[in-house]
Amino acid sequence: MKDLLLITPPFTQLNTPYPATAYIKGFLNTKNISSYQIDLGIEVILDLFSKDGIQKIFDTEIDLQNISENSQRIFALRDEYLKTIDQVILFLQNKNPTLARQICSMNFLPEASRFNQLDDMEFAFGNMGLQDKAKHLATLYLEDLSDYIVENVDSDFGFSRYAERLGKSANSFDELYLKLNDSQTFIDDFTLKILHKKLELVQPKLVCFSIPFPGNLYSAFRSAKFIKENYPHIKTAMGGGFPNTELREIKDQRVFEFFDFITLDDGEVPLELVYENVCHSEQNEESHFKRTFLIENQEVTYKNNSTKHDYKQSEIGTPDYTDLQLDKYISVIEIANPMHSLWSDGRWNKLTMAHGCYWGKCTFCDISLDYIKIYEPISAKILVDRMEELIKTTGETGFHFVDEAAPPALMREVALEILRRNLVVTWWTNIRFEKSFTQDLCFLLKLSGCVAVSGGLEVASDRLLKLIDKGVSVDQVAKVTKNFTEAGIMVHAYLMYGYPTQTIQETVDSLEMVRQLFEMGILQSGFWHQFAMTAHSPVGQNPEEFGVTPIKQEIKFANNDIDFKDKTGIDHSKFSFGLKKSLFNFMHGINFEIPLQDWFDFKIPKTTIHPDYIHDCLLDEDQFSFKGNSKVIFLAKNVIAENYVKTKKQNSWAYTRITFHLRTNIVKVELEQEKADWLIKIISENTFESPKRITLQQLKLNFEEKFDDFELFWFSKPMQQLKENGIILSL
Repeated sequence: MKDLLLITPPFTQLNTPYPATAYIKGFLNTKNISSYQIDLGIEVILDLFSKDGIQKIFDTEIDLQNISENSQRIFALRDEYLKTIDQVILFLQNKNPTLARQICSMNFLPEASRFNQLDDMEFAFGNMGLQDKAKHLATLYLEDLSDYIVENVDSDFGFSRYAERLGKSANSFDELYLKLNDSQTFIDDFTLKILHKKLELVQPKLVCFSIPFPGNLYSAFRSAKFIKENYPHIKTAMGGGFPNTELREIKDQRVFEFFDFITLDDGEVPLELVYENVCHSEQNEESHFKRTFLIENQEVTYKNNSTKHDYKQSEIGTPDYTDLQLDKYISVIEIANPMHSLWSDGRWNKLTMAHGCYWGKCTFCDISLDYIKIYEPISAKILVDRMEELIKTTGETGFHFVDEAAPPALMREVALEILRRNLVVTWWTNIRFEKSFTQDLCFLLKLSGCVAVSGGLEVASDRLLKLIDKGVSVDQVAKVTKNFTEAGIMVHAYLMYGYPTQTIQETVDSLEMVRQLFEMGILQSGFWHQFAMTAHSPVGQNPEEFGVTPIKQEIKFANNDIDFKDKTGIDHSKFSFGLKKSLFNFMHGINFEIPLQDWFDFKIPKTTIHPDYIHDCLLDEDQFSFKGNSKVIFLAKNVIAENYVKTKKQNSWAYTRITFHLRTNIVKVELEQEKADWLIKIISENTFESPKRITLQQLKLNFEEKFDDFELFWFSKPMQQLKENGIILSL
């Protein structure tokens, strides 16, 4: 028996839990508030994609004469699906790895229309390992079954969403309300059966639904309806990304037939106060709430009458994944996109380096909302403490930092802290492509376990990047992506088209920039999406400044995406197919020579970008700049020094050969003995394990106490060799 039941409704991810309930449970632990959490999504998926679940799917009455040829084939092969489904799920849970050989034999899994892609994608998976190829084939197998479900059983089904259309820009609650008052769907039957068991087990006083996306909304309401009808004494609350962005102007009282409370923004204090009002109402003479909607005097009321401040990030505790079935998540590989495989393959512990965004200016972003606007980083020590705690509790050493944009300075400190503690971890995060990501910083991040970064290039046009207030240029993006790539860190770029005032020429030129970035090998992954105007962004709040006219609608329920007319009158959606098809090819290193026109079935103008633009951006780097305030770190500890005498024309000099044994190579340099002794002493005093950092200027002063001209020494060939191999980092 617990006071609170925390629920993530169907569906979010298959491979790892959405972290919101784990964050909240971690906070509740610090307040000694008892809670239990469930990911209803993965539990429904596992029930559905089991022998019993598939049997129920095929038992659903259908008219074989009026279904697609693909569905007829799947139904005809139903015994093969029933025979293989449990083994495939075990394989995707990494519990049956030997099945990979059977799957890859191409004579084990029943194949329907999804397998038709294989001929087109063979080149993408040609170099793939056996396990990954088998995961991809098993994913196609599940997607075939999904297609059958959507066509014949439940049209709203999707692996990472359910009835998403009902939540997207639903200014009115009418359609969702009608659906909720209709009979239960096929998926509802699975969801509510599991929910009933959990309610009997936990017996909570308050059930809290975390709703991150529109694709979770319907199931949350359906579950809340079940609770209200069968457990009227239990209170229900809603929080998370969807209400935070969409329900800030809610007016429809019918919503509160399902939920007693809707909280906004950071959930810790609002939920703590809801808990006190529900579980300890006798102790409160007056009800205090923070950022909470409820019904009061038969009206929807926003209550924010508590003086309690939000907690600092250092006070909210470590995310707690207890209760979640971590060993039952399934790893899938849907498409041949290296970054998407990170999202969908493998289990990741989710953490945040900093609340909010340190930049907070992008004009397409919801920068008026607290989750972006209020920036508060956590110390590297606390963050790595939490990493170690999560490794102990989950057994997983993979981390996804879910920041809007991780701060480079904090990434540097986290990397050093990981190295100091000798941790072996794998991590990735979102960034801005800013100049702070030098070659040295990228190398340090790689050494600490960073394997990938994703960042917004958005529109690869300097005019539009200024209009977006992105704070970067295409030239700068090219240099940063090169630094990451050379360090061995994969780079994914978010790409945008259809930004207000964007011309057709700028779209074509943006594609050419992207083509060159991939051709140069400094970008490995990308994804195009069409610009969407939101109510909480600068564009949405001041549309006239950006040349767009919003199409106004009365808001009684959700309000985020806004329909609009662009003064250019361009139909940007027609570019979608060509942009995505070309990108798919570029990601796999092919067809760079094809004219841009060939990707589109309508006439486009020729690009105005010089064919060597990105190449030339990478040439003008200054390798010999002296920045005195740079902190210098020496990564080598095991130094072998060998003294010898160099002679020439009866003259002799004392020299030292210094050998550095690195993970994958050996670096040897020769220096005059006195300078070598000085360098070895400096290295021993300024390793990454040392909490103090020497600056380049301090290093110069120290050097020039004994020798002349530090710059000549610092930029000498031996020192350049040490810097190029990451033995010396200047950060």
